[in-house]
Amino acid sequence: MIAVLMGGNSAEREVSLNSGEAVFQSLKNQNIKCFKFDWKGDNLNELWSRSFDKAFIVLHGRGGEDGTIQQQLEQRNIAYTGTNSVASKQCMNKATTKSIWAQHDLPLAPSILASIDEPAPRVSLPLPWAVKPILEGSSIGISKVKNAQELDKALELAWQYDQQALIEQWIEGEEYTVSILNGKTLPVIQIISDHGFYDYESKYHSNETQYLCPCGLSNTLEQQLQSIALNAFNMMGAKTWGRVDFILDKNQTPYLLEINTVPGMTSHSLVPMAAKADGLSFDELVLTILND
Repeated sequence: MIAVLMGGNSAEREVSLNSGEAVFQSLKNQNIKCFKFDWKGDNLNELWSRSFDKAFIVLHGRGGEDGTIQQQLEQRNIAYTGTNSVASKQCMNKATTKSIWAQHDLPLAPSILASIDEPAPRVSLPLPWAVKPILEGSSIGISKVKNAQELDKALELAWQYDQQALIEQWIEGEEYTVSILNGKTLPVIQIISDHGFYDYESKYHSNETQYLCPCGLSNTLEQQLQSIALNAFNMMGAKTWGRVDFILDKNQTPYLLEINTVPGMTSHSLVPMAAKADGLSFDELVLTILND
């Protein structure tokens, strides 16, 4: 029996419910015994009262992607999909991720960390800047700061989600994503958003966002991105499946943006799209993630 864990109480709840429903229907289509469980943050006892062999985690954001649910399952010796609790926690934290990647000389935009309880840092990075809460996914709470006077407002927004925020040099360029499945990279996807960058609206609601696969890069550059992505994924201790996002500047120099250890599985989602381009149906993708 498989428990499909979905929902959660993060800002990504709506997306997780859609992802979970898609995974649940896929498992049912394949005659795999399963049930869906909407975790609301305070009802885990209901889950523990059920009997199941493995959890398929489709919880995005806090609680599902930061090691919380993974730790609960580990304590009960229950198998689950994806990355373990320690690595999940590291991957969810953008500052920790950047620190680990920097130690391995992976390509990163320069950034500084700002804390809510400390004086605002002096920022000498070239404008514009990206201000990001360190523990949110789906581009939630991100601002583009075009002049220094906008920084306070951007930090206020970020601090609605976290005690810390990254102030990062904004790299103008094209966005790409590399999906990873069982130690291999899938075809690269280029993301073209009409919102200036790939924000929450572009990801989940806009029908104007374009996804190009083939991505339009030369084979050499696509392979370079795939190589960096796999390296970045492995350096973080991530497992089974995930997604690594990039931006390429006008010189086609790549910069790592972030890693996702429980990416979306909705109709707009990128891992299923990349899997399809590699000849893998949605059902086959779900089964591959489940059986690792």
